[in-house]
Amino acid sequence: MDLRHRAPPTVHDGAIHHPNRGGKRDSSSTPSVSSPKASDALPLPLYLTNAIFFTLFFSVAYFLLHRWRDKIRSHTPLHVVTLSEIAAIFSLIASFIYLLGFFGIDFVQSFITRASHDAWDVDEAVSEPSPAPSPSPSITKLPPVECSLISQDDEDIVCSVVDGVTPSYALESRLGDCRRAAAIRRAALQRMTGRSLEGLPLEGFDYDSILGQCCEMPVGYVQIPVGVAGPLLLDGFEYTVPMATTEGCLVASTNRGCKAIYASGGASSVVLRDCMSRAPVVRFSTAKRAAQLKFFLEDPLNFDTLAVVFNRSSRFARLQGIQCAMAGKNVYLRFTCSTGDAMGMNMVSKGVQNVLDFLQTDFPDMDVIGISGNYCSDKKPAAVNWIEGRGKSVVCEAIIKEEVVKKVLKTNVPALVELNMLKNLTGSAIAGALGGFNAHASNIVSAVFIATGQDPAQNIESSHCITMMEAVNDGRDLHISVTMPSIEVGTVGGGTQLASQSACLNLLGVKGASKESPGSNSRLLAAIVAGSVLAGELSLMSAIAAGQLVNSHMKYNRSSKDVTKISS
Repeated sequence: MDLRHRAPPTVHDGAIHHPNRGGKRDSSSTPSVSSPKASDALPLPLYLTNAIFFTLFFSVAYFLLHRWRDKIRSHTPLHVVTLSEIAAIFSLIASFIYLLGFFGIDFVQSFITRASHDAWDVDEAVSEPSPAPSPSPSITKLPPVECSLISQDDEDIVCSVVDGVTPSYALESRLGDCRRAAAIRRAALQRMTGRSLEGLPLEGFDYDSILGQCCEMPVGYVQIPVGVAGPLLLDGFEYTVPMATTEGCLVASTNRGCKAIYASGGASSVVLRDCMSRAPVVRFSTAKRAAQLKFFLEDPLNFDTLAVVFNRSSRFARLQGIQCAMAGKNVYLRFTCSTGDAMGMNMVSKGVQNVLDFLQTDFPDMDVIGISGNYCSDKKPAAVNWIEGRGKSVVCEAIIKEEVVKKVLKTNVPALVELNMLKNLTGSAIAGALGGFNAHASNIVSAVFIATGQDPAQNIESSHCITMMEAVNDGRDLHISVTMPSIEVGTVGGGTQLASQSACLNLLGVKGASKESPGSNSRLLAAIVAGSVLAGELSLMSAIAAGQLVNSHMKYNRSSKDVTKISS
């Protein structure tokens, strides 16, 4: 049985025409039939009717309360009512019934609208002919729908989404086809907004891979070019670093930094700490009681018990510590734990929830305000991350030889050392920077994050970096280092499982989870991010010291092409 939602047939000169039988629907010859509304029976507009009943309800309620107060004061029985009070009681009941029906007419109208579009598999009755609407010169022309993407069978579903009968968010579950759902949602969106999505690709993407994981209500995908910088010689191994960016000169500059590092013998890195944090906020009736929880959690004798409860959440989660802070009678509990090769936010949140449930036994008066109290701190610049670290804390260094500084970077060691002190250290201090003692660490972090499927919003704390430079070997060579205390990355979960991002992780040799040493892939990815930042810092600082920054950007970051005409 062919289940399709057929448009109502129209009548012209006594002949019945079915738009869905025998070819395309002729919108120019089919008159539009407006569905009846319950509010059409009212002498006043719907919003005025609602306002009248609102005013009537509250004014009558006030009148009755005022009268009953006077009766109580004068010891008059409440059941003795006057004619005005009887009228007021009936008015109160009438207005209450109206408002209880969700503004009355609106409630009934929703049922009428739903009934008029109820089934997709039933031919609707022949409607009476209605006069064709007169042409209006002010009608807005809607963007064309990609006919190759929307079949006739899907046309009725598009109409039901536009009419509000079918929720746009429910298309995937109802159709069972994620790509078809995206195409229908896209067509409906264009019609509702009157804006074209031409240039936003639809084909060539696996929409099933993002269902329930990465993105809701998709209508296409954004194309971001991926370039490669390298080879980056780090800890004796070569890595070709993928970078997804639309900023010209960024990949070229990072690539030049990699060249200088390679020519100088490579860079080395150390992962200082590996821990993800989550900090719920709880409240007590008194500050004294809140302090008792703080002392209990920070007591080393209780840590093993709490760790057992926490670690039940995952075979990779291992509680490392609990740091407490108080604000009055509120306590902020910062849990830190290792999370294997996952970035670990969901993992640590489940462990925290286990501990909170456990604490309710000894602290039944504890009121959990939120699983996250911003003492974590996630996706916000915070001193706690800069000082204590979050995710992977990494330091990366290299010694750049004097001849490399001159031939590859086109500058000299004293100029770089002076510029770093005045720009990255002094200038950032004057600006009141928080973790921003660098030239452009966030540029490289963002590009690598997008290419490898990390959470782009965590670029905020992941870009915390201090760049240090000093002359070594009797002032001939340059020692450069970057210290990054909160690089938040993972090689499993989230966007890392998408095909493009998985390919970039595979290019770096860190795809998926490490079976031999859980967590080693994510730690290596964090070290590669730090090494790439080191290369980017070295190249940009050299360009500024040599006065080449403006010329480089004018050459690589400018274009005279009209890309809107060549976009597909």
